[in-house]
Amino acid sequence: MTNHHFARSTNPASQLWGRMSMSLALLITVSLTGCTALFSPIDTIPAERVPAQFLAEPQADKVPIDASRLRQPKPEFYTLDTDDVLAVFIEGVLGDLDEAPPVNFPPPESDLAPSIGFPVPVRDDGTMSLPLVQPIPVRGLTIQQAEALITRAYRDGPTPILTDENRIIVTLFRERTHRVFVVRQDNSTAQRGQQFRGVGQSSVITDRSDLSSRGFVLQLPAYKNDLLNALSQTGGLPGVNAKPEVRILRGNRLDVARRDAQLAEFYRTSRPEQFPYGILPTVEDSTNSITIPMRLGPGEIPTFRPEDIVLRDGDIVYVDTRETDVYYTGGLLGGGEFPLPRDYDLDVLAAVSISGQGIAGSTRSSSGFGGASVAQSQPTELIVLRRLPGDRQLNIRIDLNDAINDPRQRLLVKAGDTLVLRFKPQEELINFATATFFTFGVRQLFR
Repeated sequence: MTNHHFARSTNPASQLWGRMSMSLALLITVSLTGCTALFSPIDTIPAERVPAQFLAEPQADKVPIDASRLRQPKPEFYTLDTDDVLAVFIEGVLGDLDEAPPVNFPPPESDLAPSIGFPVPVRDDGTMSLPLVQPIPVRGLTIQQAEALITRAYRDGPTPILTDENRIIVTLFRERTHRVFVVRQDNSTAQRGQQFRGVGQSSVITDRSDLSSRGFVLQLPAYKNDLLNALSQTGGLPGVNAKPEVRILRGNRLDVARRDAQLAEFYRTSRPEQFPYGILPTVEDSTNSITIPMRLGPGEIPTFRPEDIVLRDGDIVYVDTRETDVYYTGGLLGGGEFPLPRDYDLDVLAAVSISGQGIAGSTRSSSGFGGASVAQSQPTELIVLRRLPGDRQLNIRIDLNDAINDPRQRLLVKAGDTLVLRFKPQEELINFATATFFTFGVRQLFR
């Protein structure tokens, strides 16, 4: 029996067939381990050598802007201008003698006091038209100054129209307003939700909103026509779904023809692929628009002027969504898309954890021999694909084991980054050797 077995084992044809079977099995095992690092190298740069201009800007230390900076101060006295409406009672001229003047109550939402008299508007040229006298200029005057000027017009001169006994009362009937448009994308009807799945399962799917905007048309009273009032009446300050900034497009300086010409010139001379994430820069006249930050670094002083937050007729306020502030995963992390937090920093370790992949340690897989479980090392090489302007890309290499102890390896994730997790060459070789031994070596021991 032993001799027969020895003869069979030394048969050249059997040995050749055995070697061919072993080689085929080894090739299949190598292909199943996915030795991407061995056969698909990627040119990378270590995380600690990434230039500062290509790093993500920290967000964790930023704080909300002082809301009082978004409000214009209310003056001690109200000054008149075009579209103001005064209530005027002039006994014997606007109102009969010995009769009580009419009393007008403001709308419930107004904080004006009741007015006395008949409504008289301030015209476009800043004057008031009253009976029996020439137009009276009141622009820039307070209510008391306007009343004194009207009184002088009726009582002074060589032939006074009224005497001191005739009562003259001037109050504010309705304050002028500014028509402002507010466009918000941060409160869309469909909110984004994520499904986080583990490695090897279905791709992560992100349900986005439809990017529709909510539009508002506001009539802001004088001295309340500021950014704080506009935001307060349309949903409050921008939340985490919005970019930490507000854009204001000045309607009184809007030159549509000039802006269209600039946009046409931009598309003629520029390539859209130069700009990452598919987002093209807004082409606007710098004198026609302004961006107000909603979050600032500690001790940072806003650069906008107090008059920049004052809104006028035709101004448009934009609150943009953060739908495009996402990062992507690939390789052993599986395909996925994840939103970036707005108010705190997300480093690569946290991003890998969110995607469902553990950090450090080992995994267990079936050896194929009696269903036994074999411990294998986890992948620790993370490649961050960071897009740069000019159709360029920076490939950043991170060792997840080193990143646990080395803060320089814990790179902050930027919008548009793609995180690819894979094995190092030595990890693939170790896993391959382990799987090969438990698949073929143990079997040979029991033959």
